[in-house]
Amino acid sequence: MVAAKGCGVVVVVVVSGAETQTSTERVPGSSGERRSSRCLHSLDPPFYRRRARRGGRERLGLQADAGGRITPRAAPSRRALLDKEPVRRNQSKTLTRASNLVATFQQACGLYPAPETTETGQVREHEPSNLTASKVHHRKGDLVANGRSLSQDDNSNYNHTADDCKINHASTQYEVRNWPLYFLFVVSAALGSEVFYISFLPCIHWNLDPFLCRRLVNMWAVVMYIGQVMKDILKLPRPTVPPVVKLEQRVHAEYGMPSTHAMGAIAISFTLLFSAQERVQFTFEVGLVLAVVLSGLVCLSRLYTGMHSALDVICGILISALILGIIYPHWSILDSLQLNSPLSPAVALALPLYLCYKYPELDHYSTTRGDTTIIMAVSAGCSVGYWVNHQLGQTFEPTGPFPVTLPPMNAVTFALGVTRFGVGLAILVLTRQTAKWVSLRLLCRCYGVAHSDIVARQRKEIEVPYKFSTYLVIGLVNSMAVCRVFSLVRLL
Repeated sequence: MVAAKGCGVVVVVVVSGAETQTSTERVPGSSGERRSSRCLHSLDPPFYRRRARRGGRERLGLQADAGGRITPRAAPSRRALLDKEPVRRNQSKTLTRASNLVATFQQACGLYPAPETTETGQVREHEPSNLTASKVHHRKGDLVANGRSLSQDDNSNYNHTADDCKINHASTQYEVRNWPLYFLFVVSAALGSEVFYISFLPCIHWNLDPFLCRRLVNMWAVVMYIGQVMKDILKLPRPTVPPVVKLEQRVHAEYGMPSTHAMGAIAISFTLLFSAQERVQFTFEVGLVLAVVLSGLVCLSRLYTGMHSALDVICGILISALILGIIYPHWSILDSLQLNSPLSPAVALALPLYLCYKYPELDHYSTTRGDTTIIMAVSAGCSVGYWVNHQLGQTFEPTGPFPVTLPPMNAVTFALGVTRFGVGLAILVLTRQTAKWVSLRLLCRCYGVAHSDIVARQRKEIEVPYKFSTYLVIGLVNSMAVCRVFSLVRLL
């Protein structure tokens, strides 16, 4: 039981078992009405006891010293507040300019905020135009069953109430006036997502060369981990709404700098270009044009969708190019260590898992930790699988001499590639559902929570191991099992 008095307010926090009760009352003689609130928590009692004590102290302006004694928190001086004010104004001006630049690009590509309605019911257009070919769309923020949003922080457009129990979810209304550019950039944005990479990289393994897939997965994991960690360390916001129109909501609570879509696009495109020239025969100039065009479309799509500023995208490109330039000269050494060292499986499992648990902590939930865990787990599973294949002498790589000549593209070759992709993807989806079902239920049973509780699944002690184990199995199945299934059914 903790009691504190100040400014005519008495706050009593009582903790008993799995129940935390907080009561706030006005003392006799103070103005205002009597108020009482009660919050029940069914999750880990020690976690909520610590959070309740800490939250109560912060609301009263108190702090705990090293000996556990409660003392008043020193209020910031007027000079300190005045010193911070110019910094805040400069940051606000910079963000406003960056957001206006993104909005200008969107409008140049035919994407506008929906026309506003006046008090008389008339439509106030942003500019005179023919709206016969346009259509107003409406996107809502993500909702969950327990009334809380999956993404709540300063980057999003969610409005929190004082007690953090009710949320007015942001919505984005927009108007498309150029449909070809709309579809082009929406598809390009999908090319930089984790779902696309988890589908595209195995396709290279099954239809082209496992060597290329292994190198791409390694670069993808390194680049994405660095980018995601930098986001949560720098904590720079995304463009604001308005004036920007945002077409994506899932990553709305993530920070903006740098753009990991841009980093991944540059790393994957140019790693494939430089690695493929020593494995297969192709015209390098054509490959260079394709790499520039595809990565450029992904980068521009982050501006079109309103998720990043131009500075976010430029920094992502430069960081990815720097990483690629540092690792490129050492690719052969890293490949040899990954395939031949007896310590390779242990390092491939322990290092990614350690990095996932040491991921920077935030004061709110963000999807960055979960997405990073997925990428690191897939990389770990593939690394172990490739090591095992090399030790068994069955790597499923094309036989030399290198660079090999690709077979001519005809109906039979195309149908065989599509069949491999369909069968392999079905195996991976079945593996994911099975591994997720088992790991999530085991972890939730260990921590005494329901597996359907979304807030419980966001806790690090549940989210990291369940996602890591699920996608570790996917990496193993992709690198070891799928090609063996293809051999059994004569698809190789």
